[in-house]
Amino acid sequence: MSTAGKPQARRFRSQDWFDNPDHIDMTALYLERFMNYGITAEELRSGRPIIGIAQSGSDISPCNRIHLELAQRVRDGIRDAGGIPMEFPLHPIFENCRRPTAALDRNLAYLGLVEILHGYPIDAVVLTTGCDKTTPAQLMAAATVDIPAIVLSGGPMLDGWMDGELVGSGAAIWKGRRQLSAGLIDNDKFLQIAAASAPSAGHCNTMGTASTMNALAEALGMSLTGCSAIPAPYRERGQIAYETGRRIVAMAHEDVRPSSILTREAFLDAIIVNAAIGGSTNAQPHLMAMARHAGVELHSSDWMEHGYDVPLLLNMQPAGKYLGERFHRAGGVPAVMWELQQAGLLHADRLTVTGQTMAANLAGRESTDREMIRPFAAPLKEKAGFMALQGNLFDFAIMKTSVISPAFRERYLSRPGSEGVFEARAIVFDGSADYHARINDPALNIDDSCMLVMRGAGPVGWPGSAEVVNMQPPDALLKAGILNLPTLGDGRQSGTSDSPSILNASPESAVGGGLALLRTGDIIRVDLNGGQCDMLVDAGELARRAQELPPPVNDSATPWQEIYRASVGQLETGACMELALKYRAVGQTLPRHNH
Repeated sequence: MSTAGKPQARRFRSQDWFDNPDHIDMTALYLERFMNYGITAEELRSGRPIIGIAQSGSDISPCNRIHLELAQRVRDGIRDAGGIPMEFPLHPIFENCRRPTAALDRNLAYLGLVEILHGYPIDAVVLTTGCDKTTPAQLMAAATVDIPAIVLSGGPMLDGWMDGELVGSGAAIWKGRRQLSAGLIDNDKFLQIAAASAPSAGHCNTMGTASTMNALAEALGMSLTGCSAIPAPYRERGQIAYETGRRIVAMAHEDVRPSSILTREAFLDAIIVNAAIGGSTNAQPHLMAMARHAGVELHSSDWMEHGYDVPLLLNMQPAGKYLGERFHRAGGVPAVMWELQQAGLLHADRLTVTGQTMAANLAGRESTDREMIRPFAAPLKEKAGFMALQGNLFDFAIMKTSVISPAFRERYLSRPGSEGVFEARAIVFDGSADYHARINDPALNIDDSCMLVMRGAGPVGWPGSAEVVNMQPPDALLKAGILNLPTLGDGRQSGTSDSPSILNASPESAVGGGLALLRTGDIIRVDLNGGQCDMLVDAGELARRAQELPPPVNDSATPWQEIYRASVGQLETGACMELALKYRAVGQTLPRHNH
């Protein structure tokens, strides 16, 4: 029956579809097909909120496939709280398998979700996240539409084990490929290690980009307390799915929207948390993208000003030793944030999706596992945030300092009188195919005084920006025990990598960045004390090189790749679709009728 004439706490946007006496003909049209699967007109016209479940799980998104099961518990929670659930699919994003890179899909999934939330009778939404870019894509869309939204993480896999040792997803691949190239293992053993690192449903069990972005969604205040670290197979995962369903109904009634949660203070706290957990370098473009779509001023300088001096507290691969199960048992993100709050680093009085402040969420969350989550006063490493660099190679790039190993520091950063400064001979590769074809070429004479440089891997050049900068040394050096060389590039690297690469260089070579002028044999000087990275080439020679043909760029292979290239910005500012940034709170204006 209609609720016309009855008092309502607030009128939901879905009622313009289902309970609109001024357009009863349109109401009939909108109601008709929903009833063909058994839902009733009385339900849809009851004034109860319609809650969307943005389903990211599918057979080709294995990291998020757990959501196919979790959605039922979300539905239960929504129904029990008085809402009406409506599940719909998202464009899939699978980091490991999507070629040429899943980075193309973040902006595409964002676009699709904006259109769904704007154009359909949805009052609030549960965002089901997991694999790397599923989190920023959905939060970017939620910020653009600005209807009540809450994140439900799918959770990491169980810990992987091989020959009595922990093997972390992603991290085991990078270690295994070095062992394979050094002749220490064969192909079969390499594949066994890879399989052992992924023992159950869920996303990466390391602090790669998946765990990082879900942790940061919680740090931003967009998921229930403790949600992000619960392993996918644990019973608590289904329980928090139920509670998430219940809470989003209350948020719909309270009209708690992303705009009241995604503030500058929330993003600064996320930068701080990222450093404390040894988070992925991919957090930089993703947080920037989310902030820009939320209309929040976040600057490149914020990574140094607010995040660099933060200590590493979490002992989790790749910066530490352990994996996701122990992180959850040690208290997860709230336990890390409790340490940061006690040290006075957080803006803890801000609102979160729980309806309480972050300070209230963190009350009593101190960890008892002090090997996994270290006290603020006794961290694993001091000053563990991203180092922001600039110079004549780029205007902006970052280096993950929490994964600088003792061996790397000893070889490159410990020269007496010049600590933190090194020079290296550049070996330049135009794309990963070029790297794989030539890395073992003896004519390059690669030794431990070299820096491997990857260009053509940025948002425009690849297209999409690829995780190809964490290049390993040639086989001869690996066999000699040299596991890492300095690496630099205008692409990205996996958050599970233990390489202290210089990444996300902006502007990229494909749009005329300084990397386009670099040549094999040039000397690169890196000064971590001053935040500088320069090629030591005189201005006249650089001017001459600027007249030469630019490095090659692959043609677009699909219509979306061409659209992406024409609209995307640089990694420094989030690799957003620049044309989309002017659209804000689009869900607050009802779309026109369709007949």
